[in-house]
Amino acid sequence: MADVLGITEDGLKAAMKIKGQYRRKEPLILPGVDDRVLIPENFMNAGLDLKNLGAPLPLAMVASLDPEAPMALAAAARMCPFGGKTDLLDGILHVVGETSRHPLVRECLEFVCDSNFDPVTIAEVRRHASRFIVKTRHQYTAALKQNLQLLLNGSIAPSQFVKDFFLLTEAGNMRNDIRQKLVLSLLLSGAVRPSVKFLMLENFERLAKPVRRGIMAAVLKAESTRHIEIIKEELKFMIAQEIDSLVNN
Repeated sequence: MADVLGITEDGLKAAMKIKGQYRRKEPLILPGVDDRVLIPENFMNAGLDLKNLGAPLPLAMVASLDPEAPMALAAAARMCPFGGKTDLLDGILHVVGETSRHPLVRECLEFVCDSNFDPVTIAEVRRHASRFIVKTRHQYTAALKQNLQLLLNGSIAPSQFVKDFFLLTEAGNMRNDIRQKLVLSLLLSGAVRPSVKFLMLENFERLAKPVRRGIMAAVLKAESTRHIEIIKEELKFMIAQEIDSLVNN
């Protein structure tokens, strides 16, 4: 239950959990749906029940600490309507507006606070956040396509391609199904060198568990070639290690 200041114990626990996830570099998960990573659009959807993640403190944590500007801005936009309700909530918005790692988040919250949490101003910040999220995602997608072309042309090193791939897909907050299709297409492509595929597998843990499972199932069912057979053997080894780890723990 909320106290008179507008803060709940469950909200505080959720905020501390988020802090720990950022420290461990774990993705935030959509409440109640274990196989879906939280994306900016979830915060922008006012009709979506985010459970405790929709409380002021968890939103403040995301707006302050999330490494990607679209995610932080979306959380800040969802947090804005809490302003003006209590002095404590006003203070939280002011603090996030001063400490967020993203200049755009700081600017938007300063704009809202200076307007004394005017609903028209809050609506404008939401519109700006929505446009920014769409624009940023398009930019990340274009960069991924460009990097793939550079890889096929031999103009970028495999290690750099893989490093950029994970940075761009994570920064772009890509949906799990899209991320799964991208990785799967790389692993099964005859035009992509085996060195790239093994580097992708070395970073497999950076993918959400449902994505990893979907990729493993699809690769193991794929028609075998010499290269794909090697990938299958590597995946079988990874699965055996995972099972062994679960049994021993």
